Amino acid sequence: MQKDKFFREIENVNHPNEKLIKTHCSYCGMQCGMNLRVNTLTNKIVGVEPRYEWPVTVGKMCPKGVTAYQQTNHKDRILKPLIRDDSSLNGTKEGFREASWEEALTLVAKNFKELQAHYGKDSLSVFSGVSMTNEKCYLTGKFARVALGTRYIDYNGRFCMSSAAGGFLRTFGVDRGSTLPWTDIHETDCLFIAGSNTAECHPTSMFRVWAVQERGGYLIVADPRETPLARRADIHLDLRPGTDLALANGILHLLIKNGHADEQFVNQHTNGFEETKELVEQFTPAYTSMITGVSIEKIERAAEVYGKAPNAIVMFARGIEQQHKGVDNVSAYCNLALVTGKIGRPKAGVATFTGQGNGQGGREHGQKSDLLPGYRKITDPKAVEHVSKVWGINPEDMPQPGVSAYEMFELMEQKTIRGLYLLCSNPAVSAPNLNFVRNAMKNLDFMVCSDFYLSESAEFADVILPSVTWSEDEGTVTNLEGRIIKINKAQEPIGESKPDWQMQVELANLLGKGKHFDHLKTARDVAEEFRLATKGGNADYYGATWDKIDKQDGVFWPCREKEDKGTPHMFLDNKFYHSDGRAKICALPYRPPAEEPCEEYPLRLTTGRVVYHYLSGNQTRRIPFLKDMCPDPYVEVHPSTAEKYNINHDEVVKLFTRRGKAEYKVKITEAIREDTVFVPYHFGHDESINLLTIAALDPMSRMPEFKACAVEIEKLDTGKVL
Repeated sequence: MQKDKFFREIENVNHPNEKLIKTHCSYCGMQCGMNLRVNTLTNKIVGVEPRYEWPVTVGKMCPKGVTAYQQTNHKDRILKPLIRDDSSLNGTKEGFREASWEEALTLVAKNFKELQAHYGKDSLSVFSGVSMTNEKCYLTGKFARVALGTRYIDYNGRFCMSSAAGGFLRTFGVDRGSTLPWTDIHETDCLFIAGSNTAECHPTSMFRVWAVQERGGYLIVADPRETPLARRADIHLDLRPGTDLALANGILHLLIKNGHADEQFVNQHTNGFEETKELVEQFTPAYTSMITGVSIEKIERAAEVYGKAPNAIVMFARGIEQQHKGVDNVSAYCNLALVTGKIGRPKAGVATFTGQGNGQGGREHGQKSDLLPGYRKITDPKAVEHVSKVWGINPEDMPQPGVSAYEMFELMEQKTIRGLYLLCSNPAVSAPNLNFVRNAMKNLDFMVCSDFYLSESAEFADVILPSVTWSEDEGTVTNLEGRIIKINKAQEPIGESKPDWQMQVELANLLGKGKHFDHLKTARDVAEEFRLATKGGNADYYGATWDKIDKQDGVFWPCREKEDKGTPHMFLDNKFYHSDGRAKICALPYRPPAEEPCEEYPLRLTTGRVVYHYLSGNQTRRIPFLKDMCPDPYVEVHPSTAEKYNINHDEVVKLFTRRGKAEYKVKITEAIREDTVFVPYHFGHDESINLLTIAALDPMSRMPEFKACAVEIEKLDTGKVL
């Protein structure tokens, strides 16, 4: 607090024509606290300062957060609606001409009505994202089901957080990404982090990770790459991509065998232990080592360290989740906490590193194909009745569940879906098997895209609607802990851009559904309706008023009443959310990756982030510093593998799989396994690694298997070197 006060005083002295707007970063689930610097003469954002009083990151910011403010007044902003007109020479964007809001929205409404008149309500679809506020995510779900009346809505969290959601729901009966607040992390005795390049993807968590080791605690990391996190680990479990389930089962085998199971906790608060114990008996250290490639000594040491730790936290991210058995992987790692009783108390539990800014809140309130606000199932008549009453519709008019994100593209290819409303997402870069996905988007009769930059996906649109950046609107988001926080408006929208919630209210009027939306005049109006819609659900936000969020600097859900301060620690009473109050220990047979290496494709391909970019890169590739630090994608190759293929550092090679091909410069490094190559996924068009990835879907979460597929390297005849 004193440090923050000092910097505020310095600001007032050095920048007399500036004011500070308290808010949070626009990028990952850390939602680092920041103050945006606003010039009071121009009312424009000119810089950023850290917020030292924010308890999660206490003044820490990463390169993306430090430069996030540069999004808002960027020269690439879309300032007016755009309509496709390939013959136009008057537009500011190639292939589009500028239009008025009236013309653009009238055209959208006309095409939506015509498609539904000819092909039915379900001929339209909505694909949205979770870098929006809770209020926008909520209203997008309502817009799809009330204004459009379609069952086909899903979101980009299907490619990010859906396996974590599925695993938590199956194991605990509730999906909150962390069972404890982030401020507990540095006080635990052991961190077991699986499939997370934390130092690059969530770098402002690292001071807590290092603090565990500085206090004499242990760090265990499971990752195919020797990331900066793995390099500092006490034990690095360098497994083959896609073998996490075998590793978790092998660790559990040793925990039980060596007497680290908490029998009292297991007997009183869980189901499924005996069945699971029987299944993991086969996962001896030797058998687990054979599958994973991790040495027996490392496996045994990891189990010993985690088992003996008085308190421990199991943490994971996309490395274990973006697989066709991602839900099983999540439940398998949750098994470790349940069997040892290291959950339901401070300094012990499980957590996932949320990838997107509102990856938690965005999946709870109606954007998923089968969910309604409050994490209610759309197949539950009582849930439908509650939400229908809030929305003012008849329960029988609520659409049935739709399909997952990738499956919507399959329906576009089949012409079952003919229209798409896309907002806050860039699937032309982020979806798997991109040749198929891009062709499916081309196959649409009509597409409208809302964005503030011309993304690779927007290039397919017939109409582009200019949306605002995070700093030009207000609302709430839910960070990776489950803490609901407030985003504050720092400047007025530039050009003719509008918040997505406002576009949807106006478009609903043109579609004849205005009576369900007209009362929503401000973001706060949406927030009040949203809170009411969540009331009584598992993800109950009703008690998290804007005033309380400001006063407490965040409120953990569930927060059921106005007097309720929220729930930082889950399961303190050892009561879980299944009907009998018990958690489920899951018996999970091992399944290999959907596509294993073979003679034609002998290597394993895995993908991930770098510290300088975010998701598809549509935002960060435009920021000069971030672009300069990582201008192009690359492929990491082990020296032995490079020697085998006779390729050199910075030489350009071709990667190809059964689905596609792309060229990348080579980065030779011992930080990757000899049987594995790695490419970051932040780049578009012909540089996108998702041209190669496989769309094998998890049977529960429908998550594609981004993290493992079979690949081959081809040395180019040109021997081109960058």
